[in-house]
Amino acid sequence: MAVPAAQAEDVSELLRRLADPETERWQRVERQVIAAWSKSGSPSIDLLLQRGRDALAAGETEVAIEHLTALTDHAPDFAEGWNARATAYFRSGLYGPAMADISRALSLNPQHFGAMSGMGAILEETGRRAQALEVYRAARAIHPHQPILMRAVERLQRQVAGQDT
Repeated sequence: MAVPAAQAEDVSELLRRLADPETERWQRVERQVIAAWSKSGSPSIDLLLQRGRDALAAGETEVAIEHLTALTDHAPDFAEGWNARATAYFRSGLYGPAMADISRALSLNPQHFGAMSGMGAILEETGRRAQALEVYRAARAIHPHQPILMRAVERLQRQVAGQDT
């Protein structure tokens, strides 16, 4: 599912603004990036994404996985579908499938700071702190304003510095 050229240009400009440390209203820019990434170009695919997200918000991870699996089956080139299903897998404690979906999302959208953040969380939770730090730093290069990423980098820098790596 290819992204229209005009939309890709718009997202590139938004990401440029998001990466600028001087951007003051970064939350708005972040929401615009996520909204753009959430548009597949197909109303039925967008509906599956919304149903999956709604199920996740309601704590129904199995239902979310079902909706998002249908989405990824029908739109295998839509990065946000893979990222959303990775989130559902993560919340279910299924780190292997979550990492596989994150990898797929990042192969389709290498600038997906949310997918990177998820990968960092899994790496950190599984004791791979140095790798997690690298991933968080990469995400922070794209989105330097995100407090979660800032705290993760600071926390892991301290932890990794105290280890023999």
